[in-house]
This record gives sequence, structure tokens and C-alpha cells, in this order.
Amino acid sequence: MNQFRIAADSSCNLLTLNGADFVSVPLTIRTETEEFRDDASLDVDAMVSALRSTRGRSYSACPNVADWESAFGESGDVIAFTITSNLSGSYNACVAGKNCTERNPARRIHVVDTLSAGPEITLLLEKALSEQSSGAGFDEVCENLKAYQRRTHLLFALESMHNLAQNGRISRLTATMAGVLGIRAVGQASAEGTLEMLGKCRGGRKTQHFMLCEMERLGYGGGSVRIGHCQNEAFAQELCTEIRRRFPGAEVKSYPLRGLCSYYAEHGGIMLGFAS
Repeated sequence: MNQFRIAADSSCNLLTLNGADFVSVPLTIRTETEEFRDDASLDVDAMVSALRSTRGRSYSACPNVADWESAFGESGDVIAFTITSNLSGSYNACVAGKNCTERNPARRIHVVDTLSAGPEITLLLEKALSEQSSGAGFDEVCENLKAYQRRTHLLFALESMHNLAQNGRISRLTATMAGVLGIRAVGQASAEGTLEMLGKCRGGRKTQHFMLCEMERLGYGGGSVRIGHCQNEAFAQELCTEIRRRFPGAEVKSYPLRGLCSYYAEHGGIMLGFAS
């Protein structure tokens, strides 16, 4: 089997990847007074609680070039995955680290700008591992990943947009009105890797229906689904159950989001990745 390392920044939500030589490269979330490093020691619930009471600016900070160089290690081929370059500088730092590391001509490093975050990246990581386990060569794995990425999607549903307002991505008025009215914003990662709002729903049942309709619109007919939630396990499990009911045999998993994705999804938020 052709062995290569898989690396990803912490927007992937994984600390380990069973069966793989895997490295997670932490992003950090910062306020004027605190810093939260998205690694194994992070207490995500405590971070979410602290950020909800923050009135000043908050923002995320990407890994630096040295972080990526360290993740690549001293030898061997690497496939690296980053959060969308339209939300973070992680991709640019990763490419710079690759350029430094590839001064060794015996090494190959392939960097994937996922144009997404969270569960969609998880699907890409699982695909890379599956291809490696099947015995595909490095170049073949990279090509198959490109084809698979064209079929993966990310939807999200947000109960709160406090952090998005605090870091300037939406207006404070929009965030406040959504909270007062109990509106959940539903959107997707666009083809360009931006956050694209699709609609507004009031209540869990309407939100679930909207997301399932969007999955079908985007071509889902059964297959892999990964659902990440921020302190909203009940809604995530309801989604899992309904997907399995509509698509018997669908391979669905849900799990809590880690630091970076919890920062964007916030309390009650859902991120749903699937392959069409």
C-alpha cells in the first residue's frame, strides 16, 4: 500500500483518523482577553459559553507556515486539507509551507483548498484514506479526490450569529433580529468557498425540512452524510433518523463540533456534509 501522511487544519473536526498517519493543525479563536487553541486540550463547551458573553471583537487565526512545515514531517508524501481560502489564510500558509518543504525533490505534497469546512472536509479525509487503503498511487489519489470534491457539499443551520457579527462578517442588527425572532439561518458553502445564505426558518421542523429539500436539490440520493453539531445533539439525531428513513442504507454519522467550527456554528448550530 502506498503510504502517505494526511494533514488537515482543525476545521476538519478530527484529532485522529483511524488507520491513517494523520496530523491535525490547530487554528485559534481569540478575543480581546482570551485565546482558545483548537487542539485536544480545548474545552469546547467552555469556549462556546465564554464567546456568548463576549461583547468585544472575536476572530479566528490560522496556522502559520512553521506549523504546516512541522505537520508535514521530515520525509514522505503528504496530502494536506485546509478550510476554504475565502474564510482563512490557512491555505496560503499551507502552500508556503509546502514550497519550503518541497526543496527536498524526493517529496510530494498536495494541498487541497476544500472551499468548505467541517463535515465536508471529513468526507474528503475519509476518501483520501479509502483510496490509500485500496492501494491507489499518490497521483491517482489526488486526481480521485478532485473528482470526489465536485460531488461533496456542505449545508449549515445557525440559531445564533453573534460571533459572525463580532468578527464583522454580518451586521450586528441582522444577528440581533435573528436571535429575537427565533429565526434559523440556513445556508451552504458556495462553489467559491463563501458562506451563501439560502433561507430563513422558524422552528426545528421547518429547518429540517428545508435542509433535506436542499440535499435532494443538490443531488443526494443516498450515501455518506456527516453531521456536526454545537450543543444540539437532539436535532442532529433527528436529522440522522429522517435521512435514514428517506434513504434506507444511507451511511450517516453525527458528532459534536470542535473549536473552530463551533466558533462559526455557535450554540445550536448544525453543519451537514454529504456526497451526491
